[in-house]
Amino acid sequence: MSALLRVGDELGPSDWLAVDQETIDAFAACTRDEQWVHVDRERAAVGPLGTTIAHGFLTLSLCVPLLYDVSPLGPDSTFLNYGVERVRFPSPVPAGSRVRARFAVSSAEKQANGERLVLAATVEREGQDKPVCVADLVLLVQSPDGAAG
Repeated sequence: MSALLRVGDELGPSDWLAVDQETIDAFAACTRDEQWVHVDRERAAVGPLGTTIAHGFLTLSLCVPLLYDVSPLGPDSTFLNYGVERVRFPSPVPAGSRVRARFAVSSAEKQANGERLVLAATVEREGQDKPVCVADLVLLVQSPDGAAG
């Protein structure tokens, strides 16, 4: 098991991160998911949510910088996205919102090429009790020499 992370450890909350329309538009362009609820401000203003919202996968991808913010692994460690075992988006992220995340280590196992960690991630929106994303992130952690972190 990692010398820095053990099952049951909790990380966070991270700092708040703004999710503005420019970020949403850039994600839409990059992924080619330009559904109106994300990018058409006029149509979204009269739609069911009253504004544009972030893509669910944008919210999920923000787990990476939010994890960097709270990770004790340090700049010499490498952690690679290995997968996601479960992900849900219980609530939307309106443009102009701020989000932050908390992570809990739910499993850690040594492997020949490093250590496999599963982190239970909860992303929350400022001013709202219901999370905007919950996911089990699977990471492969390696130290600078390629051994387990």
